[in-house]
Amino acid sequence: MNKCVSIAIDGPAAAGKSSVAKLLASKYHLIYIDTGAMYRAFTYAVIKAGIDPKDEAASCTLIGKVNIELKSNHVVTCNGEDVTKQIRTFEVSSNVSYIASYKDIRLELVEQQRRLAEKESVIMDGRDIGTYVLPNADLKIFQIADIRKRAERRYIENIEKGISCTLEDVIADLEKRDFIDSNRSFAPLSAANDAIVLDTSDMTLFEVVSSIGNLIETKLGIKEHE
Repeated sequence: MNKCVSIAIDGPAAAGKSSVAKLLASKYHLIYIDTGAMYRAFTYAVIKAGIDPKDEAASCTLIGKVNIELKSNHVVTCNGEDVTKQIRTFEVSSNVSYIASYKDIRLELVEQQRRLAEKESVIMDGRDIGTYVLPNADLKIFQIADIRKRAERRYIENIEKGISCTLEDVIADLEKRDFIDSNRSFAPLSAANDAIVLDTSDMTLFEVVSSIGNLIETKLGIKEHE
């Protein structure tokens, strides 16, 4: 690649964005930026500080006090602490949409995300990458799936990670998160006008990777292992 390119993958919670983005990053030698992990890490910091994530004013007092780093092998640290597993707990998952809806926190983290994209060829997933974070991204994907399919996938992930929950809990949490993400006043979840909408309800992970990979190769001219 002769110039930095940016690929945005947006969509609702548990649509499989992160899994797809990680595989595509490896396949096409891109830097993967997990924006969701950044918001989760901030949420973790809020909870650890004894602050109610639903309290916007109190949560925002941590701006400038939370140092989040995305390291190799998908390790996430928060103020020097490895929080890779902690940020996937149900407590964090059920509160992250509140934190992500707060404008001042989003502005802080978005600035960090944009600086990363200026230096490297990146693939970034989240809720508003194509519409707000990287509006000039070279390729935009809006990845969706039926809510029950999403819930089943997240439920299996949770069980495999030893996170106790029921399928009904996961469905209720996703419905809540979808509503908050789509109705927040600042940078809500929505497909960019130039995004390609991809329904993955009946697709396997590798079928999704192959489909987006074809777009990367045909639209951006990037070849595998280039």
